[in-house]
Amino acid sequence: MKKTQFFLIVFFNFFLISQTINSTEIDIYKKIDLFGEVLEKINREYVDETNQSDGMDAAINGLLQSLDPYSSYMTPEIFQEMQTETSGEFGGLGIEVSMEAGVVKVISPIDDTPASKVGIKAGDYIVKINNTQVQGKSLSEAVDLMRGPVGSSIELTVRRRGVKKALTFNITREIIEVQSVKSDLLDNNIGYIRLTSFNDNSSEQIKKKIEKLKKNENLNAFILDLRNNPGGLLSQAIKISDFFLENGEIVSTKSRKKSENRKWFARKGDITDGKTLLVLINYGSASASEIVAGALKDHKRAIILGESSYGKGSVQSIIPLKNKGAIRLTVAKYYLPSGKSISEVGVRPDIEVDEEGDDFRIKTETDNQLNYAIKLLNG
Repeated sequence: MKKTQFFLIVFFNFFLISQTINSTEIDIYKKIDLFGEVLEKINREYVDETNQSDGMDAAINGLLQSLDPYSSYMTPEIFQEMQTETSGEFGGLGIEVSMEAGVVKVISPIDDTPASKVGIKAGDYIVKINNTQVQGKSLSEAVDLMRGPVGSSIELTVRRRGVKKALTFNITREIIEVQSVKSDLLDNNIGYIRLTSFNDNSSEQIKKKIEKLKKNENLNAFILDLRNNPGGLLSQAIKISDFFLENGEIVSTKSRKKSENRKWFARKGDITDGKTLLVLINYGSASASEIVAGALKDHKRAIILGESSYGKGSVQSIIPLKNKGAIRLTVAKYYLPSGKSISEVGVRPDIEVDEEGDDFRIKTETDNQLNYAIKLLNG
């Protein structure tokens, strides 16, 4: 009798689960039919003739962007252009952007590019491109509007936190040459390393710069400048963090599949020989930059100075498609050694120093954050 009851209970539960799955599948097929009906109505009755292929691309992109601001669809043309850009030289304005609340948001301008030279800042919202309103357009559509021949000009209208009136910038497109690592010796005793992105060879470049700076006998401290660094390769963030740590966890990722959850740990060997380290961050420091700054902060290996970072605590994969396009899809979230996620929160500096004035430019006389850091290290 008990066996019969057990069988009936198991069968009933299985029946309920099957019904739920079947119901979900039916709902999905109904939605697909509805989408086809809407597409047909648009094709027949919309006031202007439409390109159905573009409409499908927009629908795919809309689906991905409904997940989060960082997932998106790349047509074969855009995917090809992205591959060209990652090779280190491309034409454009020099800004890393995302979509937020229907407008394009600047994650960060790249150093020594047209956008940074005219004064575009991290956190600016691009509301108009030339005479076209951005509201209602997808990120890929907005990016297409900003593209153009090298030497041509473009007008961007932006909204900035704390500024009542919209700002207008006229920018001339240039060939963008991305040099991810720069270094200098400051006051003859501080090794300054500026990292603008996490590319394939960033860790090797930093290692060489540190070895070269260490040849100076007066060297007693390092500044790692991650301001306006929008991130890049996770593997590079791990290697660069490891340069300054002797042991301990660097970062962990948590995915939908538990089998894909991972943790990375530092190996013994601080290549700076334990010298004082100060890390500069700002609102334009995102993703991989936040991994490095957060790991070094959690292990109390570095003083973090500047402004709170962007708060992009997710990992995206570029997944190629059959049509030679691709999707950028969030596949995991990363967590700092403390166990905290930085999504939408960012890394808070130990010493908060805000940028001063519209004339602020990184590593110039107007760079009050760097000047503060140098004074701090020299006591």
